[in-house]
Amino acid sequence: MFTLTEVASLNDVQPNYRILKPWWDVFMDYIGVIMLMLAIFSGTMQLSKDQVACLPILEESTNCNFTPPPKGDDMGSQQTGRKTNLDFQQYVFVNQMCYHEALPWYNKYFPYLALIHTILLMVSSNFWFKYPKTSSKIEHFVSILGRCFESPWTTKALSETACEDSEEKQRFTGGVVFQKHVSSEDSSQSTPLIETPTVQFPTEKLIAEAPSLTTLDKKDGEQAKALFEKVRKFRVHVEDSDFIYKLYVAQTAIKALKIVLILSYTSTFASEISFCHKCQVEIESLTGYNQFCCTHNMAFMLRKLVFTFMALICLYGLLCLYKLYWLFRRPLKEYSFEKVREESSFSDIPDVKNDFAFLLHMVDQYDQLYSKRFGVFLSEVSENKLREISLNHEWTFEKLRQHVNSNAQDEQELHLFMLSGLPNAVFDLTDLEVLKLELIPEVRISAKVSQMTNLRELHLYHCPAKVEQTAFTFLRDHLRCLHIKFTDVAEIPPWIYMLRSLKELNLIGNLSSEHNKMIGLESLRDLRHLRTLYLKSNLNKIPNNLTELSPHLTKLMIHNDGTKLTVLNSLKKITSLVDLELQNCDLERIPHAIFSLANLQELDLKNNNIRTIEEIISFQHLRRLMCLKLWYNKITAIPPSIGLVKSLESLIICQNKLETLPPALFNLPKLRHIDLSHNFISSIPVEVGFLQNLQHFAITENKVEVLPNQLFKCSKLKVLCVGHNRITSVPEAIGQLVQLSHLELKGNCLDCLPFQLGQCRLLQRNLLFVEDHLFDTLPLEVKESISSD
Repeated sequence: MFTLTEVASLNDVQPNYRILKPWWDVFMDYIGVIMLMLAIFSGTMQLSKDQVACLPILEESTNCNFTPPPKGDDMGSQQTGRKTNLDFQQYVFVNQMCYHEALPWYNKYFPYLALIHTILLMVSSNFWFKYPKTSSKIEHFVSILGRCFESPWTTKALSETACEDSEEKQRFTGGVVFQKHVSSEDSSQSTPLIETPTVQFPTEKLIAEAPSLTTLDKKDGEQAKALFEKVRKFRVHVEDSDFIYKLYVAQTAIKALKIVLILSYTSTFASEISFCHKCQVEIESLTGYNQFCCTHNMAFMLRKLVFTFMALICLYGLLCLYKLYWLFRRPLKEYSFEKVREESSFSDIPDVKNDFAFLLHMVDQYDQLYSKRFGVFLSEVSENKLREISLNHEWTFEKLRQHVNSNAQDEQELHLFMLSGLPNAVFDLTDLEVLKLELIPEVRISAKVSQMTNLRELHLYHCPAKVEQTAFTFLRDHLRCLHIKFTDVAEIPPWIYMLRSLKELNLIGNLSSEHNKMIGLESLRDLRHLRTLYLKSNLNKIPNNLTELSPHLTKLMIHNDGTKLTVLNSLKKITSLVDLELQNCDLERIPHAIFSLANLQELDLKNNNIRTIEEIISFQHLRRLMCLKLWYNKITAIPPSIGLVKSLESLIICQNKLETLPPALFNLPKLRHIDLSHNFISSIPVEVGFLQNLQHFAITENKVEVLPNQLFKCSKLKVLCVGHNRITSVPEAIGQLVQLSHLELKGNCLDCLPFQLGQCRLLQRNLLFVEDHLFDTLPLEVKESISSD
């Protein structure tokens, strides 16, 4: 006998697993319990009442059928039957013999077969829960699903989504009406983004501002954040196989085959169940008879139980067929959250596949709300919202205040690096002037930025930023300098091209020619106050659209990564340029387009491949050119035509291959700054004395052996750098440089220093670069005067 506890344990599935048991599996479990009870009942009846009663068949009788007496006969007056002369023990013996010999085996073993079949069906129904390769995954899935369902974050996110949807409809409707009445004078007033403005802004509403989410408890937020990580790892682990699905299909197919087998043999043997059986045993020597007529007293009940069992098996089989139909009718190896995406703002919920998809399909049979709430944890939007809340708990106003520093320009600057988002408390730093954001994947600028009335400079390094309409209006009117560093042009926020008060724009990233059309530079014409444009990229031509900035652009800096800049004709049209930098552009000559820039004052051609500068004669037409930087090239000679550039005040031509200097170089009356360092120059022409306005002269790392006395006639000289040459002595005339404050002599072949250095009243020890043993050769009073403050 089985106790009720033992019977219940056969179908004991953990309560948490009920979400993975669809209605047909639950129905099968109930049928299994009924079949189990039927088997136990029939087995109990058989153990207590199953027996046969046999009587001998007389020789003149050919069968064991009972024939009733004729009607009208008086049973009391007519004797029927015949005395057999058998005692009780012989009848008991015959009953036992005939039970084993004449009774069909199915009559005797049906209860046990029914019990075995039922147990096998019940075990196979729950086998996929208990199999070693599936149990851990299923248990982990159920645990995660339960925690996701019960998480306060899920409830808040879904409720916030419902509120957003209703508000978004209202905003969208209002936005459309507003667009009909907007004037054509300044469309940027109502279009914060260049593309589809009426749609972009409502979808970029900052969720972190919603009060229902900001009130999320910090502990709940941390728990939800940890849960996000578990869900992500579990998805990666489960989506790589479909073993659970295959196991479920296999056990269903096996049960269907088993039912076919049970029905086939049960229907065959059920017809053999009868009340009367003829028994023929060779025991005539013991009883005097060898044929007996036996009755099976369980036949009637057994027949009813067999047909009941067959009916249950048929119903069980129909459920198996329906299960197979469900398994093969729809693609269970892929699960789409299409309905969830339609009903919420979580439009980025990814579709899942394989075992993960199958488990979610099973959950849907229990309650689709589980899948909907679970979809929240698969959405990056949801995760980003949660990160915002966790970020705001961690980065308080006090903590951010500690990270504010004064930069070189004495401006209040905040640099945030590798955060999950932008803390809301940043917008409370009203005195902040420079905000640097680096490697922050989700930057959302809310309307609270309007509190930062001192904000003038913004850096977005690999930080795709989205702004609200009110925030954009503030940035459009107040932002003066913007730095954007990106990997792909898609990361450039389109709203930056409408910041009409912007004066300086820096774009650092891939802007190669095949992507030029994607940059949207044609919209730069709306940057009415833009003065400085810095492009650090891999351009092979200057975009034609830059000419639209010609009326107001004064400084253009193009720093290539070594890509050859071949097309520069567009430069001719930017006639307002005052400062031009073309660095690392693989230029071999000075571009002719530069000579058309009549307003140019400073030209920087650093780190190119320039070998000759014969075109420098054309610089005489640039009457405002004051600074020429040709450093880090391969120039071997300076042509005498350099003397025609009368307006030149600064010449930096260091890090080249110069060997000589033309005397015409020193006929430039306005020249104040010369840097000839890191060349192969062996001598300084005596014409250097003509530079009466010279204040900075550097010829470090050359092959100079002698300093001419004419050099010290440059009475305005403040900086003299002649270190790392072959100079053997310093002329006493150095004392004439009364304004000298910076002197570099280190790395030469000097034996001593002239005491006339003491006449250079502005020279201090910290700006005198010379070996200590040479400094010690100076008289004591000279050393004291140089060392004094």
